[in-house]
Amino acid sequence: MARRLYIEENVSPWALWSSRLSLFALAVAALSALILTTGAFEFGPALATFGAALAFAGVAILFAFIAFIAIWRTGAAGLGRALRGLLLSLLILVYPAYLAQRAYKLPAINDISTDTVNPPRFSALAAQRPASHVNYPGGQTAQLQRAAYGDIAPLEVDLPPRNTFEIVLAVITKHKWPIAAAQPPAANRREATIETTARSLVMGFHEDVVIRIAPAGTGSRIDLRSASRVTIPDLGTNASRLRSLAAEIDEAISNAPEPRPEQKPEPRRPTPRRTPSR
Repeated sequence: MARRLYIEENVSPWALWSSRLSLFALAVAALSALILTTGAFEFGPALATFGAALAFAGVAILFAFIAFIAIWRTGAAGLGRALRGLLLSLLILVYPAYLAQRAYKLPAINDISTDTVNPPRFSALAAQRPASHVNYPGGQTAQLQRAAYGDIAPLEVDLPPRNTFEIVLAVITKHKWPIAAAQPPAANRREATIETTARSLVMGFHEDVVIRIAPAGTGSRIDLRSASRVTIPDLGTNASRLRSLAAEIDEAISNAPEPRPEQKPEPRRPTPRRTPSR
């Protein structure tokens, strides 16, 4: 019987641990993203979990470089594992590095409004927001917003508030955002309001949006406000949302048919009286 020859491969332990740690970091990062998206736990522990994933990825990168040196000097195996650990860890760190770069350039605010003097107010969503983040901060927040996002401004359209409200509500419904309140203009309320909640693309943070539609001459003025529920800087997500939402509303109003003028009822003609015959 022919004997099988088993050769024990001398794999660098640094390469092994780099690969293992990178896989573990990837699993922890995915778990933290799932927790944040579903809202299963509080924001703090979920963010701490994501921070732990970044720490594991950093250690895996360090081990990968040590493995490269060890493999170069001793000729040990494990180059593929070290490369896997390095590439997976870099993949995990790319998006946080991008966010850090944005955080360096953008102001540390998380509440954006087209009207910083008299911003739209949350009513139906106020109970779901932190008590200290219901009202627009104003002051320094308004100054930082004007400096960084000077293009965020109200929309003025030629449609009356009732027609404008219906178009804006259709745009929000198209996004499938849950609507907390939608109040059209009425005889005792000149302004219309819509309150809804969006989610950030990657981490799924809740960001509340309130829209106010007020009469302006023969048309309407539309003010928008987007505010994060978490107390950390939004890295420009609320401003981006207001830009895209304003553009969608403007396009929808431009493509809307001309509203029909309201027909006034014709006055009733008096019925002629008949004089009784004698």
